[in-house]
Amino acid sequence: MLPSASFLVATLLLAVVPGPGIAYVVARTVAGGKAEGIASSMGAAIGGMIHVFCAALGLSMLIARSAEAYALVKYIGAAYLVYLGIRTLASKAPADDQSAQRQTGVRKAFRDGIIVEALNVKTALFFLAFIPQFLSADHALAPQFIMLGTTCIVLNSTVDLVAVFAAHRVAGSGTAKVARQRLMARLSGATMLVLGILVAAANREG
Repeated sequence: MLPSASFLVATLLLAVVPGPGIAYVVARTVAGGKAEGIASSMGAAIGGMIHVFCAALGLSMLIARSAEAYALVKYIGAAYLVYLGIRTLASKAPADDQSAQRQTGVRKAFRDGIIVEALNVKTALFFLAFIPQFLSADHALAPQFIMLGTTCIVLNSTVDLVAVFAAHRVAGSGTAKVARQRLMARLSGATMLVLGILVAAANREG
């Protein structure tokens, strides 16, 4: 069973609307370069797939119904975003562009992307609220949920990658490249810090 046209249109519209996900991958891109931005996007995609499978298995519903579990996951995710923001603000740009440093940064960006998205309870609640509207009672629900959830992840990741390449082009252009990159790195750290605070302050309905 293929996704319906209405589902694809709704998902694409939601994907292209700028939100915390795009802000996060852009922040990682301007802080660590295109490779880190791509790795962060791929990590976020895997984190999103964790939500898809958990929702299909009913685990996300258990978290959504438990105030304690919801709060625990939310605050851990918020704290990790704040940590990433502080780490980015405190870091110094390397004097050279050694491949070992790039590889370490890419691995960290990939890992951070998985953790940040997997701990984003808003993603779990979104899947639980959005996808069931497009499920058919004539077919098994779990496979449908996984297929539609995967489609959401693919479209969102595509938009994230477009944002990564756009941010990289802006950060790496012009004669004041180094100064611009330093400024944008500070802004990216502040962005992640603010995202963490907003996640911590958000409620289930927000």
